[in-house]
Amino acid sequence: MPASNTFTPPAAGTGLSSGLTLLLATGAGLSVASLYYSQPMLGVIGADIQASDQAIGLVPTLTLLGYAAGILFTAPLGDRHDRRTLILIKVVLLVLALLAAAWSPSVVPLLAASLAMGIAATLAQDIVPAAATLAPDAQRGRLVGTVMTGLLLGILLSRVVSGFTAEHLGWRAMFLCAALATAGLGVALWRFLPSFRPTTQLPYGALLASLGGLWRQHAAVRRAALAQASLAVGFSAVWSTLALWLHGAPYHLGSAAAGAFGLAGAAGALAAPVFGRLADRHGAQRTTLYAAGIAAVSFASMALIPWLPLHLQLVWLAVAIVGFDLGFQGALVSHQTIIYAADPAARSRLNALLFVAMFGGMGLGAALGSTLYAQAGWMGVTALATGAGLVALAMRWRAARA
Repeated sequence: MPASNTFTPPAAGTGLSSGLTLLLATGAGLSVASLYYSQPMLGVIGADIQASDQAIGLVPTLTLLGYAAGILFTAPLGDRHDRRTLILIKVVLLVLALLAAAWSPSVVPLLAASLAMGIAATLAQDIVPAAATLAPDAQRGRLVGTVMTGLLLGILLSRVVSGFTAEHLGWRAMFLCAALATAGLGVALWRFLPSFRPTTQLPYGALLASLGGLWRQHAAVRRAALAQASLAVGFSAVWSTLALWLHGAPYHLGSAAAGAFGLAGAAGALAAPVFGRLADRHGAQRTTLYAAGIAAVSFASMALIPWLPLHLQLVWLAVAIVGFDLGFQGALVSHQTIIYAADPAARSRLNALLFVAMFGGMGLGAALGSTLYAQAGWMGVTALATGAGLVALAMRWRAARA
């Protein structure tokens, strides 16, 4: 790699063109989409490989937990090594994991592939700090918001694409197509992504140990991570049970229809750059409070669905999805603005703290959501999501008053 293609700290804010921004947003979205392809396809996959509902329900749980573990143990390396190299290695691993999932003959290999997929998909959490490092200080919120729009669109549109593909081509075709798309992404990143010089020489053990010190040192990072984790519990509880609810009475909708609700969530995701601009202009503390409030109200509104006429229930659900996805994404972009300002030399590690908390919350939400849905139905899931949103709102309220 020639020296002219190497990012150096003094050049911060000069290396993020519109084309590179689009590439990073696409990379973040395509990689994190791998975590969610399985959700609308669980019924189809379980029937094909003859797995029980309980066993097949472990697929999204292990994928999300693998992602959280991968962030914890690999994302901090972005401060110690060239982020470009880490991203390209994870692209290769993600392609292999997707191919392993496509060829899984039974549930056990599929669970192993799902865990590996979650770990490798953490390349998204190397891409986001790369964008934050390349962005000018005055535009960091907006540009990170743009990349995060790509990430959340990947989460939401993955359900649309996988539901449609599974219904028309089969679930294995979905994983094969994802592997091909990820390989193409890897070629583009190899060609256009610059290299990054490390910001620390800490050995790996000390690098991981420093996470605890950063957590204790920065109260703003702790508040951001815990509030986002709480919102993630509600977000994941809804999305991990939505296909099961819509599959049953009175809707009887297939995987494609269930996945199509991701389009409603995508509408909320498009507001991410708006929250980034508001955070740049008015401060991220205020925007996190607004975003958490929007999410909590939207979660609570789903309790009205069973009381509405049948022809209005799905419309109301779509509106609620737009609302809580808007709140969730707005809070995430604002929280990232807070943590990236806390310590510029530790952005990969601070990003790891935020996303370990968030995806730990998603894993917990998926597990609790499935349990509550089995015991209390959709109202149990709604109560969990509403409570999680109110906890996040209370956290941001205390932070704003402080």
